[in-house]
Amino acid sequence: MSSERGARLPGKDYVLGLDYGSDSARAVLIDAATGETAGVSVRNYPRWARGLFCDPASNRFRQHPRDYIDTLEETVREVLAGGEDLAGKVRGIAIDTTGSTPCAVDGEGTPLALKEEFAENPNAMFVLWKDHTAVAEAERITRTAKTWGGTDYTRYEGGVYSAEWFWAKVLRVITEDPAVAAAAYTFVEHCDWMTALLTGLTDPPRIRRSRCAMGHKAMYHRSFEGGYPSGDFLRLLDPRLAQIRETLGTETHTSDTPAGPLTGAWARRLGLPPGIPVAVGAYDAHMGAVGGGVRAGVLVQVMGTSTCAMIVGPIPEDGEVPVRGICGQVEGSIVPGMMGYEAGQSAFGDVYAWFKNILMWPLEHVLPALDLEEDVKGRVAGELSKKLIPALERAAERLDPRQTGLTALDWLNGRRTPDANQLLKGAVTGLSLGTDAVRFYRALVEATAFGARAIVERFREQGVAINELVGIGGVARKSSLVMQTLADVLNMPIKVSANDQTVALGAAMFAAVAAGLYPDIPAAQAALCPATERTYVPDTKRVPVYDSLYKLYQNLGNFAETLV
Repeated sequence: MSSERGARLPGKDYVLGLDYGSDSARAVLIDAATGETAGVSVRNYPRWARGLFCDPASNRFRQHPRDYIDTLEETVREVLAGGEDLAGKVRGIAIDTTGSTPCAVDGEGTPLALKEEFAENPNAMFVLWKDHTAVAEAERITRTAKTWGGTDYTRYEGGVYSAEWFWAKVLRVITEDPAVAAAAYTFVEHCDWMTALLTGLTDPPRIRRSRCAMGHKAMYHRSFEGGYPSGDFLRLLDPRLAQIRETLGTETHTSDTPAGPLTGAWARRLGLPPGIPVAVGAYDAHMGAVGGGVRAGVLVQVMGTSTCAMIVGPIPEDGEVPVRGICGQVEGSIVPGMMGYEAGQSAFGDVYAWFKNILMWPLEHVLPALDLEEDVKGRVAGELSKKLIPALERAAERLDPRQTGLTALDWLNGRRTPDANQLLKGAVTGLSLGTDAVRFYRALVEATAFGARAIVERFREQGVAINELVGIGGVARKSSLVMQTLADVLNMPIKVSANDQTVALGAAMFAAVAAGLYPDIPAAQAALCPATERTYVPDTKRVPVYDSLYKLYQNLGNFAETLV
């Protein structure tokens, strides 16, 4: 838990951005005139933190809706606690979440895990974005789309359907669990359920489905009859999918519009005035891109446990051309009125965390058995855990990129872009008796930078202009090694946004537009976007070195793909 509060002046208007990440939820209060952060509250999901309902060995990651409800109340009440009648000055709310993170709900829109008979059933919970249990289902969706003789519904999803996305996860759950399948009326994305909860519009026909969520992950496109893949296509996968399609409606909504007013019941629970607008929800990376200043030609890298590379462009006047191998192109998914393009890496910060966990093994399994005082053991474990990665970074920064002798792949959680394939694994070549932890760590940092370069090159190959790069998120602000390596590998300057809560700030911008404080998102961005904290400029001596090393990365990747 953390909180911070700044000075507040009478008469100000505030907006509330609620950001639901992989590990925690945060409420961020934003001055609607200046973009200044007036308060932050962060809470970890209690059940998730204990590892409940997850099985990393089988790539199963589920979250209980109670975690979302508990942290919602705690964070909002805390962030409003620092000023007299501060709650009365909040004009709107917007919510971003991870995605695709869908959940089975009953005919009243209640997640099945909130019902007693399903309270401990992971299949009745939200299937987190990084859950990869649906690899076979995703492959089947892609294969069927290419061969069934009708429309290829993956064409605007990059041409490859992913295990991280809506229909694959739904198909997995209903196939694996007959009881959940029988009880499920429909499935709802996390971002849509949160807005439905706060507005009281949980009845499935009344839920305002997010353009962002359904466009990028559920193959929604306005050119398709009814918006979604046809019932005939879905029946080839499972007749129950065609039934679920009928519960989704035919419209999706951009996040600059209200989903509805905050109910009196939730206003009392949160300490807010009833009736303030709650914006249509969206995914964290997409709202984060808005907070980072995305516009035509500006790619925003949202850098955390994974990455999302987000960019917008004008809506083509002469017909939309599909961009191959990305995570979808959706009109209005990022900035309403523009085409939104998404790509990303399934593991980024998670790659570094994985390496840290390996090095921490003795502290978890050997240290407890040593003949030392318990408080000494605790201090040693705590200090090493805190200082290990910073120490590795300082040592790795002193290495010349030619000194590691290693080439690594960043596919430790599969590959999201280019060309989604969750079956792929990480790899390292060039190991010798001279390889140490510092060299290994630097090779992993370079691998994640090479993965980002592959995305940028794919966008450019497919005609999406990238003229400027902005980095947001924890990695962007904390790691000069990662950011400098990225600038060198891409041979482009990278600006880092001067805000710790850029994703929630983006949500707050949508809240401000939905509340009528700004006419549109570009106007909100002009007033509220943070300044640039630092710009990383490519080292001209290292650029040609990384050009050569990138070719080794590509060769290793080509070989690794033959092993799947």
